[in-house]
Amino acid sequence: MPYLKKVQKDPPLAKRWDIKAQKCGLRHTVYSVNGDEYKGEWMDNKKHGKGTHIYKKDGAIYEGDWKNGKSDGYGTYSKLLPGSNEYVRKYSGGWKNAKKHGYGTFFYSNSAVYEGHWSEDKRSGWGRMHNDNGDIYEGEWIEGKHHGQGTFRFANGNSYEGTWKDGKKNGYGKFHYLNKGQLYDGFWVDGVAKTGTLSDFGRDEAPMPTTYPIPKVYLLDTSLVLMEAQSVYHNQCCTVDI
Repeated sequence: MPYLKKVQKDPPLAKRWDIKAQKCGLRHTVYSVNGDEYKGEWMDNKKHGKGTHIYKKDGAIYEGDWKNGKSDGYGTYSKLLPGSNEYVRKYSGGWKNAKKHGYGTFFYSNSAVYEGHWSEDKRSGWGRMHNDNGDIYEGEWIEGKHHGQGTFRFANGNSYEGTWKDGKKNGYGKFHYLNKGQLYDGFWVDGVAKTGTLSDFGRDEAPMPTTYPIPKVYLLDTSLVLMEAQSVYHNQCCTVDI
């Protein structure tokens, strides 16, 4: 008579214990070996949903959305002030895969603030940056640098409006010297003005006008001269060695 082995319907005891140990749903504070603390929702033994994580090492705290164990969605990241029990907010906004992503605001200091879009933890897209010295940049970013169309307003009132590349003025742009009552309208390469026109405007109201006004240009076709000069620099910038 053949022997029929009884089929075990229930998983092994070790497997059942492991299933019971899996965290799922809302839990009270869970302490990690490194001293970190987490209180919030879980799924499949990973932080998932709403929760607050306190990082013991640097005294930081993240409160917001989680997905598969990483900050993902909307959340606020704060740091503990040295020598006190007070937290100061550093970033509020979107997250993806534990990195700043989407729209958010980062506080570098009380007066230096960036508000705009992020990608892979870097300023990318449209954004406005207020610097400690009073300068303001508003425009496009890529990889944390001014790139595309943007306006830079200096604390002294001067401003540049035009094209940027890798954090420098590149391409066509206008620089308003409000302190001198002058306007430069032309082409830039790596932050240096190359070809363009400099003219007076609002000279009488300027706080620091030049000693003499800019003389009138008597070229028959100034636009043609500028176009030819700009094309030279443009071709140089776009030339690729093969």
